[in-house]
Amino acid sequence: MHDLQARLQLDRPLAVFDIEATGTNPRADRIVELAIGKLPPDGALEWHVFRVNPEIPIPAGATAIHGIHDADVAQCPTFREIAGRVLEILDGCDLGGYNLLRYDIPMLVEEFLRAGLTCDLTQRRVFDAQRVFHKREPRDLTAAVAFYCNGTHENAHGAQADVLATINVMAGQLRKYPDLPANMNGLHEYCAVRKEDWADMAGKLKWVDGQIVLNFGKKQGTPLRRMVEQDPKYLKWLLKSDFASDTKQIVQNALEGKYPDPP
Repeated sequence: MHDLQARLQLDRPLAVFDIEATGTNPRADRIVELAIGKLPPDGALEWHVFRVNPEIPIPAGATAIHGIHDADVAQCPTFREIAGRVLEILDGCDLGGYNLLRYDIPMLVEEFLRAGLTCDLTQRRVFDAQRVFHKREPRDLTAAVAFYCNGTHENAHGAQADVLATINVMAGQLRKYPDLPANMNGLHEYCAVRKEDWADMAGKLKWVDGQIVLNFGKKQGTPLRRMVEQDPKYLKWLLKSDFASDTKQIVQNALEGKYPDPP
């Protein structure tokens, strides 16, 4: 059993994951490596590591960070080919990672949508070690390893090495801060960035009195149903613009007369 399991009151598995990609834009870039360290409430750490063919060239700048070249993944499966397996691994899990809320979760959600699968990771409880670290000691993952674990982060920007480093940092944070919640409900609330009234991950749509309203631009505050009736051209523009896939899916469904149930 890992020290994190001994210190954190897990009531279901915690999937700690890290992504290496072609870049940092979830809508334009693609995953090239995904590592998941799955911690059950009791039992051994379970590893799942995937190299992925992104189907687009890996920029030299990205390769300089994670060391993965086009040739390294040319014969690897695409994300579409492994998406079902990844979904199965994450089923029923809470989520952990470093900068998970702003990078890894949006990237993974976009990949699932491109693969034709729905995986609403926004409803999972999240322990984001970066959020804890930045609230307590603003630094990066390498500094977090030095600060909380009194060690060095070997093989930084290798997905599996980053996951293991993050797991060790999480355990170190629970050791160092006795007042930090030792359960996933408390940690999720502590790490939360996404507001409860958001209807999508980016907060471009939100719930007001049981209706979805636009939460940006000149149409901010306008109910989505009214937009469908009075200004569908604006919504069709949105569908062609640089908005996240989950935002576009809600809008597309609304244009087809389908609306999600209020939370």
